Amino acid sequence: MGIIVKNATLSVTVSLTILQTVGFWAPQHWTDTQKQFYSFYSLFSFMFLLGTYLIIQVVDLALIWGDLALMTGTAFLLFTNLAQAAKIVNIVGRKQRIQNIVNNADRVLSEVTTKEEKDIVKSCNREMIVLQVLYFFLTMVTSVGWATSAESGQLPLRAWYPYDTTKSPAYALTYVHQVGALLIAANLNVAKDTLVAALIGQCRCRLKLLGHALRNLAKGMDIEDEYVLTPEQEKTMRRRLGSCVVNHQEALEAAKELQECFSEPTFAQLTVSLIIICVTAFQLSMSHPDNIVRLMSMGTYLLNMCFQVFIYCYQGNQLSEESSEIAGAAYEAPWYKCSMRVRRSLLIVMVRTRRALRLTAGGFTTLSLASFMAIIKASYSLFTLLQQVDED
Repeated sequence: MGIIVKNATLSVTVSLTILQTVGFWAPQHWTDTQKQFYSFYSLFSFMFLLGTYLIIQVVDLALIWGDLALMTGTAFLLFTNLAQAAKIVNIVGRKQRIQNIVNNADRVLSEVTTKEEKDIVKSCNREMIVLQVLYFFLTMVTSVGWATSAESGQLPLRAWYPYDTTKSPAYALTYVHQVGALLIAANLNVAKDTLVAALIGQCRCRLKLLGHALRNLAKGMDIEDEYVLTPEQEKTMRRRLGSCVVNHQEALEAAKELQECFSEPTFAQLTVSLIIICVTAFQLSMSHPDNIVRLMSMGTYLLNMCFQVFIYCYQGNQLSEESSEIAGAAYEAPWYKCSMRVRRSLLIVMVRTRRALRLTAGGFTTLSLASFMAIIKASYSLFTLLQQVDED
């Protein structure tokens, strides 16, 4: 199989390559037999990275129930793993539909020809790469910090094991498993989140290209008469406008597919993130100042969780704004030099695009910067409540 999954958008290439390597994105061209073997690899990978953690952390949480400090120490990672497991199940279960979204966007963005269109694609690509690199950086700093902050004879992460982890070689093997699974799972989580964000970004890029096309409907035409186009100009204008309508409809369908494929897991992620941000802040307030590495890793983890919510909300917000600008782009076209027939067609496009595209998380909250601020405020409220309960 090809190691690199090729795509017009580099961030999508990175995300899909990681998913394929870890075992959750089977290559399209493989035979049924090859895909069956890949499924066994996927199961092994899931159990190594998350399945084992989920079991031992749930047992540990049951054993320490009632001790708020210990419970929060286990809960913030347990919730992270639960959210990640839900996203993996979603990607594997809806793989073909997501593959179609990826293929359609890749086709559209690869077909751009003019310098202006290529610049638009490059600009969107650059923005998504910056978000992805920053997310990977925060994740790796956090993961390495956790891996190196354990006290002598202790494991990096709290968990229950059915054997004595203080004795050799059990301690060394468990330590290696925790660190290895942590590093791989952390990067896998970034890949899944940035894949969704990048697909939203690609949809937004398609709307940008549409706006550019509408503004340049008369490009290359020498329209001298104020009201009447020549038959050839009329034909060219209507053909270009028809192409814009088709592209707009395809972008709307892509956004609808994104909504249907990722709405529920995104809602689960945002809900869990709200709790994790609160619990992590509580753990940070209780951390011992002597372990500076642990303190810093918890701080970067808090930033990481906030950034995770931000990339979803930011891309959703930008998609809504871009879609609301389509009507303005149509108005910027030289409609005043067109025939009444073309003007009416442009007016229909403007009316149809007045309603902004909105992606929601589970149908409960819109992906927007306002929702991001609401989640942060709710997390802070829960954090102050936890502090009051702990003091009592």
